[in-house]
Amino acid sequence: MAVGSAREEKSEKLYEGMFLLNSGKYAADPDGVSNQVVGILEKAGATVVAHRPWQDGRLAYLIEGHRKGLHFLTYFRMDGQGLSDVTRACKLNDVVLRHLVIKQPKKLFDAMVAALNGDEASRAPSPEKAPKVESNTSEDLHNTEAGEATEATEATEAGEATKGVDHVE
Repeated sequence: MAVGSAREEKSEKLYEGMFLLNSGKYAADPDGVSNQVVGILEKAGATVVAHRPWQDGRLAYLIEGHRKGLHFLTYFRMDGQGLSDVTRACKLNDVVLRHLVIKQPKKLFDAMVAALNGDEASRAPSPEKAPKVESNTSEDLHNTEAGEATEATEATEAGEATKGVDHVE
């Protein structure tokens, strides 16, 4: 039996789900709406590892008559065959306006779950692994900008036309 359970764990994939929710309904009952999204996933056979509201704001265009929406981020494990059940349930749910599910590599999945759960130690790079960056002093930056400005001025004064600009005399 240990072989069968190991095989089941290997068939489970790691996913990130972004759900665009009706922000009015979420504002009225945040826990209830969150539980609806988690319920959709669990009913399809997913194990929700982390979830949270991400961004609430104005949409670029109307979606099902809504100008505002709340992005709800989830990370879960499930067999790939359950995705069609998630899609069907989202289309039938009046709280979910749109959804997107993408498969994540384990390393990214673990890092994002740690970030959502507030695990600071896993997010911050250790000082010895942090890349070294050469810093420019403000004097070096000023000299570089002044040199470029001088070259541009000299080119203009010499009568050199810039590329793509038409001159009418």
